Amino acid sequence: MSNQIVVAGALIAANALLVAQRDRPPALAGLWELPGGKVAAGETDEAALVRELKEELGVDVTVGARLGVDVALTPSTALRAYRVTQIGGTLHPNDHRALRWITVDELEDLAWVPADRTWLAELRAALTG
Repeated sequence: MSNQIVVAGALIAANALLVAQRDRPPALAGLWELPGGKVAAGETDEAALVRELKEELGVDVTVGARLGVDVALTPSTALRAYRVTQIGGTLHPNDHRALRWITVDELEDLAWVPADRTWLAELRAALTG
């Protein structure tokens, strides 16, 4: 069985980070995450992230550097984050309850999906760098 990669995008603009509030599954509903999704067979991480953010948020992005380490979601699924830059489109929560921009001061207090909490140090550095 091949390992499933799930990609997440850290969209930072004007020293704020875009976070998305999950609508499902029930265990994660209401928690906040970096938006993204599964990499399809034969797809690169970058292509998947561009596709997922277009579907979920209605924005066009370019994918930059990796952010932090892979996070194991299950024995066969890893979550991987990248910096992304919006180059077009208009933000809209197509697949989430809500979207919001947060500052570095709000990082620790946000009700994060547990896996995404792994990247708080890197997100802090990205927001203050």
